[in-house]
Amino acid sequence: MTVSELVKKAELTVFAGSNGLNNEIVGGYTSDLLSDVMGNADAGCVWITLQSHKNVMAIASLKELAAVIIVNSGSPEADMSEQAEKEGIPVLGTTLGAFEISGILYNSLNA
Repeated sequence: MTVSELVKKAELTVFAGSNGLNNEIVGGYTSDLLSDVMGNADAGCVWITLQSHKNVMAIASLKELAAVIIVNSGSPEADMSEQAEKEGIPVLGTTLGAFEISGILYNSLNA
Protein backbone atom coordinates (compact mmCIF):
# COMPACT_ATOMS: atom_id res chain seq x y z
CA MET A 1 0.00 0.00 0.00
CA THR A 2 1.24 3.49 -0.77
CA VAL A 3 0.79 6.58 1.36
CA SER A 4 -1.53 7.97 -1.32
CA GLU A 5 -3.79 4.92 -1.05
CA LEU A 6 -3.93 5.30 2.73
CA VAL A 7 -4.77 9.00 2.40
CA LYS A 8 -7.80 8.12 0.28
CA LYS A 9 -8.93 5.17 2.37
CA ALA A 10 -8.63 6.93 5.75
CA GLU A 11 -9.66 10.39 4.47
CA LEU A 12 -6.43 11.97 5.71
CA THR A 13 -5.35 15.57 5.20
CA VAL A 14 -2.00 16.07 3.45
CA PHE A 15 -0.22 18.94 5.19
CA ALA A 16 3.25 18.64 3.64
CA GLY A 17 5.66 16.32 1.85
CA SER A 18 3.28 15.46 -0.98
CA ASN A 19 6.24 14.40 -3.15
CA GLY A 20 6.44 11.30 -0.92
CA LEU A 21 2.87 10.13 -1.45
CA ASN A 22 4.12 7.16 -3.48
CA ASN A 23 6.19 5.89 -0.53
CA GLU A 24 5.42 2.25 0.23
CA ILE A 25 4.01 1.46 3.67
CA VAL A 26 5.21 -1.73 5.34
CA GLY A 27 3.74 -1.19 8.80
CA GLY A 28 2.90 1.34 11.45
CA TYR A 29 4.18 2.58 14.76
CA THR A 30 2.12 4.53 17.30
CA SER A 31 3.99 6.52 19.93
CA ASP A 32 4.47 10.03 21.21
CA LEU A 33 7.97 9.42 22.55
CA LEU A 34 10.68 10.32 20.05
CA SER A 35 13.20 7.98 21.68
CA ASP A 36 10.73 5.09 21.49
CA VAL A 37 10.20 5.62 17.77
CA MET A 38 13.93 6.03 17.19
CA GLY A 39 14.62 2.72 18.92
CA ASN A 40 11.73 0.63 17.63
CA ALA A 41 10.12 1.85 14.38
CA ASP A 42 11.13 0.15 11.15
CA ALA A 43 11.87 1.77 7.81
CA GLY A 44 8.73 2.12 5.72
CA CYS A 45 6.41 2.45 8.72
CA VAL A 46 3.84 5.18 9.22
CA TRP A 47 4.36 6.98 12.52
CA ILE A 48 1.12 7.88 14.32
CA THR A 49 1.56 10.61 16.92
CA LEU A 50 0.22 13.83 18.40
CA GLN A 51 3.67 15.45 18.15
CA SER A 52 3.85 18.24 15.58
CA HIS A 53 7.31 19.82 15.79
CA LYS A 54 10.46 19.72 13.65
CA ASN A 55 12.17 17.02 15.72
CA VAL A 56 9.55 14.54 14.51
CA MET A 57 10.91 14.95 11.00
CA ALA A 58 14.49 14.35 12.16
CA ILE A 59 13.42 10.97 13.55
CA ALA A 60 11.22 10.19 10.53
CA SER A 61 14.14 10.87 8.21
CA LEU A 62 16.65 8.94 10.32
CA LYS A 63 14.35 5.90 10.41
CA GLU A 64 13.30 6.29 6.73
CA LEU A 65 9.61 6.28 7.63
CA ALA A 66 6.95 6.35 4.93
CA ALA A 67 4.84 9.09 6.54
CA VAL A 68 3.75 10.74 9.78
CA ILE A 69 0.11 11.04 10.85
CA ILE A 70 -0.82 13.69 13.40
CA VAL A 71 -3.93 12.69 15.36
CA ASN A 72 -6.75 14.54 17.16
CA SER A 73 -7.10 17.35 14.59
CA GLY A 74 -3.52 18.49 15.19
CA SER A 75 -1.51 20.26 12.55
CA PRO A 76 2.23 20.57 11.98
CA GLU A 77 4.27 23.56 13.05
CA ALA A 78 5.70 25.55 10.13
CA ASP A 79 9.23 24.21 10.58
CA MET A 80 7.92 20.63 10.59
CA SER A 81 6.13 21.23 7.29
CA GLU A 82 9.23 22.81 5.80
CA GLN A 83 11.37 19.83 6.80
CA ALA A 84 8.77 17.37 5.48
CA GLU A 85 8.99 19.02 2.07
CA LYS A 86 12.80 18.74 2.10
CA GLU A 87 12.76 15.10 3.22
CA GLY A 88 9.91 13.93 0.98
CA ILE A 89 8.11 12.42 3.96
CA PRO A 90 4.39 13.19 4.01
CA VAL A 91 2.88 14.75 7.11
CA LEU A 92 -0.76 13.80 7.30
CA GLY A 93 -3.59 14.66 9.65
CA THR A 94 -6.77 13.13 10.99
CA THR A 95 -9.55 14.06 13.37
CA LEU A 96 -9.36 10.52 14.77
CA GLY A 97 -7.43 9.50 17.84
CA ALA A 98 -4.35 7.28 17.76
CA PHE A 99 -6.32 4.12 18.59
CA GLU A 100 -8.78 4.53 15.71
CA ILE A 101 -6.28 5.46 13.00
CA SER A 102 -3.93 2.69 14.13
CA GLY A 103 -6.76 0.22 13.63
CA ILE A 104 -7.53 1.57 10.16
CA LEU A 105 -3.88 1.32 9.16
CA TYR A 106 -3.57 -2.20 10.57
CA ASN A 107 -6.73 -3.41 8.81
CA SER A 108 -5.69 -1.75 5.54
CA LEU A 109 -2.31 -3.47 5.56
CA ASN A 110 -3.77 -6.86 6.48
CA ALA A 111 -6.80 -6.92 4.18
